[in-house]
Amino acid sequence: MSKNLVLTGMMGAGKSTIGKSLAKKLSYTFIDIDKKIEKKEGCKINLIFKKKGENYFRRIENNITLDELKKQKSVISLGGGAFLNTSIRKKVKSSSISFWLDVELNELVKRLRKSKKRPLLVKNNLKETIKKIYLERKKTYNEADFRIKCSFLKPDKIVRKILILYEKSGD
Repeated sequence: MSKNLVLTGMMGAGKSTIGKSLAKKLSYTFIDIDKKIEKKEGCKINLIFKKKGENYFRRIENNITLDELKKQKSVISLGGGAFLNTSIRKKVKSSSISFWLDVELNELVKRLRKSKKRPLLVKNNLKETIKKIYLERKKTYNEADFRIKCSFLKPDKIVRKILILYEKSGD
């Protein structure tokens, strides 16, 4: 199989955790786009948002993501908003097998309640903010090749499910 495996979905969906495990099982390189951006910029994403704004962040995210998608034998964890970018989405569709890690709103709220590093979350109304972002992105996330409902599954079960679909899609 030469196509990359790409994970998309909301912040807190488990893209990094699942991605690392998938990469290990496939003997692929794991690429966390958010970590790549932080390394390049020398600071955390919430600081990039604060200092330079979301538009700047999205430009950097676009360039780094498109670059990383050129590589082979990679499991790539996209940032929560990356798949909304048309050029990223087109490149993912042409070069990769993509999986939407879909997690129910209540579970996302639970997972994100203590997060200090999510720039788009308005803390005083967390559930409403997450719901708004989820509803805005759901239709686009649905363009991924596969949707994995993750809310009540353990990470190893999610990984197994993805591996089966990924390997079948390579036939």
